[in-house]
Amino acid sequence: MESQKNRYSLWMLAWPIFIELLLQLLLGAADTLMVSRVSDDAVAVVGLANQIFQAVMILFMTVASGAGILIAQKLGAGKHEDARSVGIMAITISGAIGLVLSIVLYVWAVPPARLFQLEERLIPLARTYISIVGSGMVLTALTASLSTVIRNTGNTKAPMVTAIGMNAIHVLMNYGFIYGAIGFPQLGLEGVAVSTLISRLLATCVLFYLFLSVFERRIAWRDLGAFNRKLFREILKIGWPLGVNMSSWVLSQLAIYAFLAMMGAAALAARTYMNTLESICFMLGYSIALAAQIQIAHLYGAGRKNQAYRSGYRGTWIGLALVGCNSLILLGIGRSFLGFFTTDADIVQLALSCLVLTAVLQPGRMINMGFGNALNAIGDTRFNMVISIIFMWGAAAGLSYFLGLRLGWGLTGVYIAMMCDEYARGVLVALRWRYQRRKRLEMEAYANTAESSTPLLPSEGRSA
Repeated sequence: MESQKNRYSLWMLAWPIFIELLLQLLLGAADTLMVSRVSDDAVAVVGLANQIFQAVMILFMTVASGAGILIAQKLGAGKHEDARSVGIMAITISGAIGLVLSIVLYVWAVPPARLFQLEERLIPLARTYISIVGSGMVLTALTASLSTVIRNTGNTKAPMVTAIGMNAIHVLMNYGFIYGAIGFPQLGLEGVAVSTLISRLLATCVLFYLFLSVFERRIAWRDLGAFNRKLFREILKIGWPLGVNMSSWVLSQLAIYAFLAMMGAAALAARTYMNTLESICFMLGYSIALAAQIQIAHLYGAGRKNQAYRSGYRGTWIGLALVGCNSLILLGIGRSFLGFFTTDADIVQLALSCLVLTAVLQPGRMINMGFGNALNAIGDTRFNMVISIIFMWGAAAGLSYFLGLRLGWGLTGVYIAMMCDEYARGVLVALRWRYQRRKRLEMEAYANTAESSTPLLPSEGRSA
């Protein structure tokens, strides 16, 4: 059986996450490439729809993310039954929230698209895609929460394998529905939405089966209704600032997408293509940041706080080196990459005009992600929440509007705004992580001083 030390080593946690993200990205890129064969308008719709889905996902990811960190901390402290209870509550509550969202998005598919200023000619496409994929939001909720729970037990391989299978099926079905191949009807964007729904259903079934035996004591069906109020309060204590943080990011991104929609479908499509390219660049760093968060939470729960502190620096510097190298590669492959997705010269030129800015953006994002995740792992989630509200709206969204629309800088202005946001928050979370170390050392010094200055009781003096 795998030792706890090896199970929670940075490498053992990171490489399955990396493989999962890599294959998800490659298959996601293939997905985008296939959608682009429908039309650039379809790509713009999918890009905006995915932002809308991310916005509503916050409602259940608040619970799932807080539960994931708490599970790693409880397992580090040897409290396996508490970890099991937290996992069960994460799944049941996230699933219930996802079911409500499925109904809402199926019935009201068009209002979100109109809210974000999507061009009128794209509304029919948006109605089709959002209503079908949105109706499966319960599956998205279960898949995300199941993966988070399993991953934070130290088992990063199972979500990796499941994600590979899900995305492979999705791409295969996309091919069939878009081209009318391998016995599938030719349904275009509607087929892409149906493919998304079916692949997520299969992934949910596999992950749920794995979830039942992921803890020391197997989970029975009767356990799924269990609720522990004390543990749920602990989940929310960690989770609600994470939820606000995610809300700030997603809603600010939606605001930016609304500004891009005002700039026209070309700007919206260019940003969607560039987002795929950025994901390739950032993938290695992101996998290290996620692995470090799990490791730090486990070490912190076990009381090994010095090691947890060092792991925060180690994970961030390793990720920063990888992201820096990838940023240079990004500059070299940008034009060729975009050529695979679209032949529209205006969209390609618009995207290429921001290529250098995209490369410069990634190291700042890594610093922010690395130290930000480290703070989340020890439960210091409120600091991230506060700076997210300030800078995501003041810098990312606010400057995007001012530079992109008011000054007419377009997509270039949007990227400059995002750079200001990521680097400002990156500096602040790095300083906060350093402060956590100093604060703990001061507390330990105070405790040692108090202990040494406590006078001996008469009986203690005699025995000494």
